[in-house]
Amino acid sequence: MTTTSLRAEIESFLIAGRFTISRGSKTEARVIRVELQQDGIIGQGECVPYSRYGETLEATLETILSLAPQLASGLDRTTLQSALPPGAARNAIDCAFWDLEAKRAGTDVAKLANILPPARIETAYTISLDTPDAMAEAATRHAHMPLLKLKLGAPGDADRLAAIRAAVPNSRLVVDANEGWQPSELQTLLRAAHNAGIELVEQPLPAGNDALLAEIEHTVPICADESAHALAGLDQLVGRYDAVNVKLDKTGGLTEALAVAQRAKELNLAIMVGCMVSTSLSMAPASLVAPFARWVDLDGPLLLAADRPNGLAYTDGAIDPGVNRLWGRYA
Repeated sequence: MTTTSLRAEIESFLIAGRFTISRGSKTEARVIRVELQQDGIIGQGECVPYSRYGETLEATLETILSLAPQLASGLDRTTLQSALPPGAARNAIDCAFWDLEAKRAGTDVAKLANILPPARIETAYTISLDTPDAMAEAATRHAHMPLLKLKLGAPGDADRLAAIRAAVPNSRLVVDANEGWQPSELQTLLRAAHNAGIELVEQPLPAGNDALLAEIEHTVPICADESAHALAGLDQLVGRYDAVNVKLDKTGGLTEALAVAQRAKELNLAIMVGCMVSTSLSMAPASLVAPFARWVDLDGPLLLAADRPNGLAYTDGAIDPGVNRLWGRYA
């Protein structure tokens, strides 16, 4: 029997400037990198524990390392799905298994998963929450990007929308409120988003307090993020949401992310594939969900001061999946 050995560690990457959403700001991205080794071949994965979901770096790392005996005894990617719940810990190990399997088979993950990735993936670029003028200025500087994602969820969002649209009249825009809108202001802000030509509003109300979404007119399509994690609960989103943001740190890896994408299609839910602020080691597996997605938000490395070596190639907001020596490809 092939023995699988495990290595995992916390790593830090500086953010270029400051990343701000309705829940706070940060200047550093902290991730956990996992290595799985079999017969001298190494597969790797990355995850970002998220405090919003009760995860911490230390506890997630402990959970990952606790699986070392089971991995050494034969735990594989299939049995991993029941060994850990959806979340960051399972994501890093799941993606490391995919990388390892591709390298052992002398192929790439896309072929293993029977996916034909597009030659070019256009990704959103995130504009952090700030004053209307500051966000308008940032949008102007990045107007060459194919899609801008606006972080909102604070008083004055209608003013932000108006200022940004005036600054970039021809840009495609989506909004992420990060649960920051109040039910009493929801319809007013959705009208403001409609008037500003917004394509999608992500998670306007807090998860668990979003029943109102089934009762109002969706003047702009509404996407679930904090309300949508994995396969469990996906069906309950129908009627409240028009789309779902698939993130591997929520689904617990690429394996369940692909299952979520398939089920969302069956439920007529559009897909956004998203990410945390992290490196190309997180973006590469997430990019395999892009063929199923209407909106792609995989700009994590663009928000960092420096990505990992051999990461994905970004040109004016477009990813070239063919330029990737970091993950998922036999070399």
